[in-house]
Amino acid sequence: MRRLSTFTKITATAAVLSMAVVGCAKSDTGSSGSSSSGASDVCDSAKGNGPKVGIAYDVGGRGDQSFNDSAYAGMKNAVEQLDATCTTGEAQDGEPESAREDRLRQMAEAGYNPVIGIGFSYSDAANAVAPDYPDVNFAVVDGFDPDKTQNNNVAYLDFASNEGSYLVGAAAALKSKSHHIGFVGGVHNDLIKTFEAGYVAGAKAVDPKIKIGVKYIEETDVKGFDDPQGGQNAANALYQSGADVVFQVAGGSGAGVFAAAVDAGQGKWAIGVDSDQYLTASNDAKPHILTSMIKHVDVAVFDMIKSVKDGKPLTSYQTYDLKVGGVAYATSGGFVDDIKPKLDAYAAKIKAGKIKVPTTP
Repeated sequence: MRRLSTFTKITATAAVLSMAVVGCAKSDTGSSGSSSSGASDVCDSAKGNGPKVGIAYDVGGRGDQSFNDSAYAGMKNAVEQLDATCTTGEAQDGEPESAREDRLRQMAEAGYNPVIGIGFSYSDAANAVAPDYPDVNFAVVDGFDPDKTQNNNVAYLDFASNEGSYLVGAAAALKSKSHHIGFVGGVHNDLIKTFEAGYVAGAKAVDPKIKIGVKYIEETDVKGFDDPQGGQNAANALYQSGADVVFQVAGGSGAGVFAAAVDAGQGKWAIGVDSDQYLTASNDAKPHILTSMIKHVDVAVFDMIKSVKDGKPLTSYQTYDLKVGGVAYATSGGFVDDIKPKLDAYAAKIKAGKIKVPTTP
């Protein structure tokens, strides 16, 4: 019963935070409408004459306090700095591939340029739609080209997540008292396994004998990124097996991992992902969030929009690594202040090429 009450308390706090930042309800066409909650969305009020941007969010949409919210931050910066206007759409659990294609296609038809898919699951959709709109620039965050035919109007905005994960893996090992840590992934795919690979490598650089438990919420279903109870169950199992630090790469499911850390009690840590999740965590969870592996999705989204405005649209693979500030670790809460010199030393070696971080477990 205690686990359930903690989970309810944390997710309730998340809901309040979401109301402050979540955009309006989306229509079936992928455009923004009026929100029943009264929450504001920058796309509703933007009236500039700059780029007209379409943003297609991943499952969970705004309010995930992670991946999608970081993309929104980049869009908001473009409205404020580039005079952009925008519309948004959101993927749903279990939707067919055709729904993603339709979402991108309707934005392109309506004259939005660029059209940006947030999440690897838009890769196939962009590949199918982009050839029909050669004058529209598409981008997919964490995307990939699914075939051998290059689309000259598609950019894949990727991150060296393995490098950032190496640093939080080192932090986990340095802080662990039990010499046993854990990892929770939302979906067991190649993208999330790059985080796992870096995390494991960083931890073992500190402690070669450290025990690392790994759990995935789903094997292939993207609902693994929007299942807080599944995240809590996975993390509970890791803490109960002896882990005292758990890194979650699970989107909206990460709220459940934070709830599990609170339940596990003093001395149990969780590590956030994509954004500095200490800043949006509940008061109960904050003392348990050791650090976060930050992916600057906001920077990538802004860069894509600015490139279109400047008449030099990004295309093909664009990698945001540690050297260019695309990934980082968070210091909010002060819990890693004592080990920061060691983490920064690892970061310097990665930037210099002295440490080659693996991309597969």
